Amino acid sequence: MIELRRNGADAFVAALDAVIDIYTAAMRPPPDQLSGRMAIMRNHATYPDFVCVFAAAPEIVGFAYGFRGAQGQWWHDVVRRALFERAGPVIADDWFGNALELAEIHVRPDFQGKGIGRAMIKAICADRTERTAVLSTHDAPTAARHLYRSVGFLDLMTEFVFPGGYETYAIAGTRLPLP
Repeated sequence: MIELRRNGADAFVAALDAVIDIYTAAMRPPPDQLSGRMAIMRNHATYPDFVCVFAAAPEIVGFAYGFRGAQGQWWHDVVRRALFERAGPVIADDWFGNALELAEIHVRPDFQGKGIGRAMIKAICADRTERTAVLSTHDAPTAARHLYRSVGFLDLMTEFVFPGGYETYAIAGTRLPLP
């Protein structure tokens, strides 16, 4: 039985070792990137209206977190500027002017495909005051992209490459509350 636990920044930071283990199992990043990823996650926990959801069985097998996007946050500024350039100020403000930014959603591989990611997305988006929720994901037909579409996320931009990167991403958004 999977239990969802909604937490704030303190519980998230206290569980960072377990979070990084899940991130590593799900994403298989190069080991030299893990300390940087941990620093980014720790910094995200300081952002406004931060919330995380742990999926536990009873150990943590999945996590998702997000926060209110704001000027001065790297991802927010980069993506909003790109949408502004591609679609104009009205659309950029509509999607990013009052947005919950879903930064990470990961489930251990042996627990994937059981509805945990979907349940965490719904839990993290519940009772939020933002107008929209936005995220980035690989611009490919992945299980994650299928999941996001199935809960109502639409592509806002495709073939997006972050500064200094080379992989293509899709930027997706949905209206809140979720349908």
